[in-house]
This record gives sequence, C-alpha cells and structure tokens, in this order.
Amino acid sequence: MVDPNGEPMEADVCLVIEGAYPYVTGGVSSWCQDLIQSQCHLTFHLVVIVAPGAELKVRYKLPPNVAGITNIYAAYLPPGVRSLRGEKKLLDALHGPVSRVMAQGDAKDLVEIIRLLHPHRDKIGRHLLLDSPEAWRSFCGVYEAMCQGASFINAFWGFRTLLGGLYGTILTELPPARIYHCISTGYAGLFAARAAFETGRPALVTEHGVYTNERRLEILAAPWLAVDDSTALVVDGETNKIKEMWINTFVSYSRACYQACTYVISLFEGNYALQMEDGASPERLCIIPNGIDVEKYSKIVPGERPEIDGKAQLAIGLVGRVVPIKDIKTFVRACALLVKKVPNVVCYVLGPMDEDPEYAHACQALAAQLGLGERLVFAGMVNLVQWYGKIDVMVLTSISEAQPLVILEAGAAGVPSVATDVGACREIIQGRSDESPPLGAGGRVAQIGNPGAVADGIADLLLHAEVRKACGEAMRQRVIQYYDIVSLRLRYAQLYDELLALSEPEHSSEDANLAVTGA
Repeated sequence: MVDPNGEPMEADVCLVIEGAYPYVTGGVSSWCQDLIQSQCHLTFHLVVIVAPGAELKVRYKLPPNVAGITNIYAAYLPPGVRSLRGEKKLLDALHGPVSRVMAQGDAKDLVEIIRLLHPHRDKIGRHLLLDSPEAWRSFCGVYEAMCQGASFINAFWGFRTLLGGLYGTILTELPPARIYHCISTGYAGLFAARAAFETGRPALVTEHGVYTNERRLEILAAPWLAVDDSTALVVDGETNKIKEMWINTFVSYSRACYQACTYVISLFEGNYALQMEDGASPERLCIIPNGIDVEKYSKIVPGERPEIDGKAQLAIGLVGRVVPIKDIKTFVRACALLVKKVPNVVCYVLGPMDEDPEYAHACQALAAQLGLGERLVFAGMVNLVQWYGKIDVMVLTSISEAQPLVILEAGAAGVPSVATDVGACREIIQGRSDESPPLGAGGRVAQIGNPGAVADGIADLLLHAEVRKACGEAMRQRVIQYYDIVSLRLRYAQLYDELLALSEPEHSSEDANLAVTGA
C-alpha cells in the first residue's frame, strides 16, 4: 500500500519470515496466519525470504490487515555499478567486520557493515561486492585466516554465497513499520536487526525452534559441503573448516538479532540454554507457547469401546505424518512389544501417508513382519476431533519437534501422552519449572529411538486406570492454564501495545550514529 504521494505506507508490524508463510502451509505458517488474524486492529507488512526460483503461490487467504508483501531472494545481489569513487577504501574497510561475522561476530560488526554500505545503497551490488579484485583479496584473507588446508574451491563458493546473503539482506528494500517482528533468527533475524539499527524502531523475535541449532545439524550433515581432504582422516574428528565458517556466520546473525530485539520469545524453557549460548541476554527471554482452542477440545468425551477377548478395548494413537522425522518405525516396534503386555490394545497411526510413500510402505512392511495384523491400523487423514475420544493414550515418537500441538489437543480432552524427549514435550507433560501449583505428570517421557521405553510408558498408563485418569486430568488442567490460545493471543496484543508505545525512533535512518541496543 502507498500513500497519496506514492510512498510506501507505514505498517504497524513488519513480520519477517524465512521460507514459510504465505507460500508454505502448516506449522509456522499457520501460526503466522492466526497471529495476523488475531491482531486485526493492526496492519502487517510481510517480508518473506525465499529461495531463488521458489514458487510464490500464496497458500492462504490473506487477512485484510496485510498491507503488502516484500519478497527477498536469499543470497541474491543485483549487479550494481562496476566502479565507485572510493571503492577500494570502502571494500578494504568492509573486510574487517565481514571477517568477524564469519568468525562469530555480533551486532557491532553488523552495524559497521550497515554504516559503510548505507551511503551507496542505490548503487552498489554484485560487481563490486563479490566480483571485484578487492572482494577477491578479502576472500583470500578469510581463507588464510579460517579455512587454510580446506578445499579452496569449496571455500570460495561458500564465502561468496554467505556474502551474497549478508549483503543482499542489508541492501534490500526496508518497508516502513513501527515494529519489526521476525519469526526466526537466520536471514529473517538479520533483516530485523538491520531494521532496528537503521530506524531505531523496536524489534522482537519469536523462535519456534532454535535456528542456529537446526542449521548446525543441517550444515554438519550437508552433502554439498563435502568433507575436506585435509580433515577427512583426522583421528580427533577436526571440524570441517568450511562448515565451521557457515555455522559461525549464522551464529553471528543470531547474536545480532538477540542484541537488537527487545524481547526474545521462545515456545518453551528448553530453548533458553541454546539461545543464551548464542548471545541472548537472560532478561530479554520470555515464553509464549503456541496454543489451542481449549473450549473446542475440552468438549470431547470418551466414546464407547468394543471388546477384545472379553475385555474393553484400549487404544493408543500416534498423530502425525508418516515420515522419518516422526520415527514411525519406533512406534511400530513399540506396538509389537505393547501387544504382549496389553493384549486388548489397538494401535493407530493417524496421519497422511503420501508425503514419503517409500517410507510409509516400509513402515507397513515392518508392521506385517512383526505380525501386528489388525492390532496396528494406518488410518490416514482423519478428523482428530472425532478421534481424541477414541484413544486412551496419545503417542509421539518424533526425533525432532518444537511444540507439538497434538499433545495439547489430546490433553485438553483429558488424554495423557507418551512422547520422546524432544522440543517442548517434557515441559508439556511434566510442567514448567515455574508451574504453580504443580499439576503433576501428564504422561510419560521416553528416550528417542527406544521402542522398549515407549512401550513401557504406554503400558504403565494402560494397565493402571487410576494413574491414566490422573495424568489425563493433569494434562487437561495444564492446557487450560498455560496453552489456551485466547490468552496467548492477548499476550501478543499486550507486547505489541508496549512496543508501539516505544516506536518513535531515537535515531533516524539518516543518522550516521546507528544505535546498538544492548551490544
């Protein structure tokens, strides 16, 4: 949207998102849609960081308070001019802060880069920042300091890609807004930090997972970052220097983001240690978990059960996509152990099977091999509101999660859970450290990839009706007290109100003395 003079209109909130809403459905995207709809009194401008060549098909009906969308292609830099007065001095000056960013720098380094680039933003681009002799000399300096002995070619392309992402994020259009709210660190966090430093407007970050931790795992496993010949056979497992450069750069982005943001919001306490390790100040950390429609799910009541061999059927359900990250095979193996302990149990997998057909077929083949027959049913996509009343225990065997809503939904219906110790699962089932009064366990937490531990936890609940009932009631009360989406929407409304009151900039974008909050 533009004003009568053709200038972009200032939004209340600029929401900065990497690789998700509104072009990808589920998870974080659904959260963004709900956030915007619930704050209908505010206007939002979306900044979406997408991969080059990504399909930009909007997957949601955008709420009317979305004022506009700016798409940023990751690591893309426009060509820019081929020469610039004082270019050597500028590029030499950039070498220091850029090198520090690639070695776990912080907000001061980002601010220095912004200051140096700001006067030339409408001119400078790929030709000077990546293709010039000065850029080549800068790379050689970084290689000698950080990557010596590693593949020169791999280091060069890694350096170039990282610089493209850094410079592209700093040089792209900055939509005017009163608050900048990023939904992760990484490039989204880098953009929000830059916006806060340039405009003096407040920023905040909501992390569903911890971005740097996820990128560490991704980068360490990345086949496109081949292990260096020089380190492949090292006995002490020396870290690949190029991968280390990538990881350090994203840690720098997180540090800058955390230092720029008034609030660093997590879904659960378990993120705190990782965020503080990456430079977040404890006094800025707060928890606002994802929530559910408590009223909707608390109305669910247990349904009638058929008998198996003269006993009332007991049922367990795993709700999730049949994909490796959900570790359905561990669930299948746990079911094979469980039916020996609880003969009247039926197990269900409730979720789509078409995302990874090969894996889904392997899970079904494993179930057949273990002789589960009709005791394990792959039900596919179902109406969960109708199913929560049919199961006695919710099960989750994932190897990675943030804050799974299915445990909350089942919990609101009084169904306890057995879940692996990932993401917020332990906190949801056992309660936060500040829970007052303590509500007790809402189920059991099991080791990742351990079918025996999962089966033991389920059997403990199924074979002891009073324990199962107590755990279900604890879950119900915990969800009502801490995870009601109505109260969580209100908390974001209060945060926005507080930051909007502080949104008059102390330092305009024309001020050469950019402020670094908390740096």
